[in-house]
Amino acid sequence: MYTLVWSAGFTRSAEKFIKTHPDLREKFAAVLRELENDPFRPHLKYHQLSGNLKGFKAVSITYSYRITLTIVVSDKEIILLDVGSHDEVYR
Repeated sequence: MYTLVWSAGFTRSAEKFIKTHPDLREKFAAVLRELENDPFRPHLKYHQLSGNLKGFKAVSITYSYRITLTIVVSDKEIILLDVGSHDEVYR
């Protein structure tokens, strides 16, 4: 089991995301629960990022929306960084 650590930026973007996309609230919550259990499950589409975001990871909420994160394996922590559309989180 992993511990989710909400950064201040993630908290702000999550509030905005839920306000803008209330229809995805349940899916968003389900993805967060899945991350706690096992972030490497194939349906989360966990992948490493490149370019300016090299060293960060992302998982999919839907085809269009992502959560960017880092994982500290030794402490079993997942630091949540941002949530939003593909273009928003990969800027």
